[in-house]
Formats: sequence, C-alpha cells, structure tokens
Amino acid sequence: MAEAEEDCHSDDVRAGDGENESPAESDLQAQLQMFRAQWMFELAPGVGSSGLEAQPCRAARGALLKAAADTKGKQELAKEEKARELFLKAVEEEQNGALYEAIKFYRRAMQLVPDIEFKITYTRSPDGDSAGNTHMEDSDTSSKMADLLSCFEQQLTFQESVRKLCQPELESSQTHISALPMEVLMYIFRWVVSSDLDLRSLEQLSLVCRGFYICARDPEIWRLACLKVWGRSCIKRFPYASWREMFLERPRVRFDGVYISKTTYIRQGEQSLDGFYRAWHQVEYYRYIRFFPDGQVMMLTTPEEPPAIVPRLRTRSTRTDAILLGHYRLSQDTDNQTKVFAVITKKKEEKPLDYKYRYFRRVPVQEADHSFHVGLQLCSSGHQRFNKLVWIHHSCHMTYRATGETAVSAFEIDKMYTPLFFARVRSYTALSERPL
Repeated sequence: MAEAEEDCHSDDVRAGDGENESPAESDLQAQLQMFRAQWMFELAPGVGSSGLEAQPCRAARGALLKAAADTKGKQELAKEEKARELFLKAVEEEQNGALYEAIKFYRRAMQLVPDIEFKITYTRSPDGDSAGNTHMEDSDTSSKMADLLSCFEQQLTFQESVRKLCQPELESSQTHISALPMEVLMYIFRWVVSSDLDLRSLEQLSLVCRGFYICARDPEIWRLACLKVWGRSCIKRFPYASWREMFLERPRVRFDGVYISKTTYIRQGEQSLDGFYRAWHQVEYYRYIRFFPDGQVMMLTTPEEPPAIVPRLRTRSTRTDAILLGHYRLSQDTDNQTKVFAVITKKKEEKPLDYKYRYFRRVPVQEADHSFHVGLQLCSSGHQRFNKLVWIHHSCHMTYRATGETAVSAFEIDKMYTPLFFARVRSYTALSERPL
C-alpha cells in the first residue's frame, strides 16, 4: 500500500513538471497518467474493505482527469480560433474577387472545424436587417439635410441688403456669376431642369457651392415639377412637408430612363422532311416603354438587346420604324395603388400614289388603324423607387376606315407578360429642351 501511495505522489510530481512541456508531450503525458490512475484504482479495492487507502489515488485520478480535460479544451479552443481566422480570411478574399484563394482558406477552415460557419459571429448585420436600418438612415439623412439647408442659409453673407450666393476664390477682371440677379440665376436653374424634368442634373448642380445648394432647394422649382407630373391633383402638398418631398415620395413614372421587360418562350418548329425529328425554337424579345413628362409614351417590341436600343430612345425624334407612340395618364385607386393607362398607336406611313397602275385596281384594300390599350401597375422593388411596372391588361383595337367599325381583341396576361424594370439612360442632356 505504501508503494502505491509513493506512486501516486510521484505521478502528482510528474503532472506538475509536465506543465512546461509542449502541448503534444503534455497530451501524451496526461493519457499515460490517466492510464496509471485507472490501473491503481482497479487494484485498490482488493487491499481493504474500508477503501480509506484508495482515497489518495482517487483524488489523484480526479486531478489528472481534470488536467487532461483542460488540456483538451485548450486545444479545441485554439483549433476553433485558427479555423475562425481562416474562414474570415476566406470571406475577405471572396469579397475581393479572389475565388480560388477563398476556396483554399474555406477548405483549411473546414478541415479543422467542419461546422465553423455556424460558430462565427459576424461584425456586421445580415442583409435582411439592412433594409430597416437603411430606412432609419434615410430618415436621419433627411433631417440632416434640412439642418444643412438652414445652416447654409445662415452662413450666407448680406451686403447692401442683397443676398450673395457665392464669392470668387481668385480675383478676376471678368464678371463673376454671383453678380447676376437672383431672378436670372433661378431662370438658369429652371433651364437645367427643363421640360423633361431632369432633376438629377439639378442635384448635381447643387454640389457646386452652398449658394447653388440653396437655389436647387427652391420650392417653386419643385412645385412646378409636381404640377408637370400630376396636374391639378397636386394643388395642395398635404400630407407632405415640402414640394420636393412630394416629388420624391409620391408614386410616379420615371422619365430619366426606359422600362424594359425580357420575354422568353419555346415554340415548336416544323417537322423534318423524313419525319425523324421536330425542331424546337427558343424565342427571346424585349419590350421597351419610355415615358415623358408631357404625357407622351413610346413603346417598342424588338429582339435587339438594351445596349443597342436604349440610346435610340433618349428623345422623341427617333428613326426606328417599329416604334409605337401614344399618351398615358396616372390613376390612383381607392386601394392606394397607382396605375398607368396608355393608348398607343403605330406611326402612320404615307404611301405615295402609284399612278402607273391606279386604273387597274378593282378591289380596294380595306385599311385599318391599330391602337393598343395598355394597363400597368406602378410598383417599387429593392432600394429603388417606382422602377417596376406590372401588366394588368393589354388589348388591340382595330378601326376600319371605310366602315368605321371597331374590333377589339384582348390579350390574356400570362407568364409571357413579364414585369418591366427600369433602366437609366446614361448620357442624358436636358439643356436642349425649353426651361421648366
């Protein structure tokens, strides 16, 4: 029994000395000590019935088990920390576009800890919560912009009771723009907005200086823009705080780009001559709709892709033959949904008279005028506003010139009528148009 106690004490001394060893050697030493303690514990009951002599061995075995568990836990924590570093490094490489490097780091991290992806706490919020935070940031930004406007107004200098919008940085013999009267400057700003309501250029002009920023926030400019869009239905700006907020928040169609939808379907072709196979064709085409502030609308259906068609739809004077022209109006129902109704007709082609064969025509060709009646619902998707149009109805009206009869054929709105999404016209210039 004395020998057993001496072995137990010697094991305690060895366990204390093993703290300075390397992790691999300490792990091996802990397993060896655990085996010795278990062996001594199995021999202890045969010595006496009271078991008092086995208590020191049991205490030593408990201490060894605890030391081994602590060592194993430290190793697991170190391994998990290394896997976390590798995984975050892989995420950073993936965001930078280095996919192959990211795969290497992902693989090394998962070899250490297979479920490391679910054990990482990201420093930024997920994408799902970003929408709500963005809304809160937008509200804070609007309040800051209002404070910025008042701050700029206070910083303006007054000389001889005349407000000076800006001051020249360098001395020059030429007349500075600040010498112009306020009425002339506001007329220039309305010319920038123009009849096409290019308010994007107005916002870019407001970045020049503090005085231009104040002029770009002039309520009269935004009131005229609202009257141009909604007409008599916006005489009062309630419940909006300003005319600018009304223009930005109230549903409307956008004029600085084109609404585009891509339609794809498969149709069956003709059977081969030997009857062995029948071809299938995949058909793709686009619908383009461009709105203008004066109530005009253009629609084009073509298989050509947007990079080739969008530049042609910047102005009304397009030379595309297949384009349809018409008028539209906005309607807001009781369910607070804004809808767009348009009547679009094809360009009338004036055919010259063929005097050579005019006496030989016996049966005149019955000519008809085609007009398309389109109903769309205005929606928003993602972070952009009013960038989506959903089809409601689509019908074709044919009016015969000779008899005056009208035939209506309605098209069923199915999956082929995909929603139209907005695409901005890049190089848009409005200075050629008349002022607002």
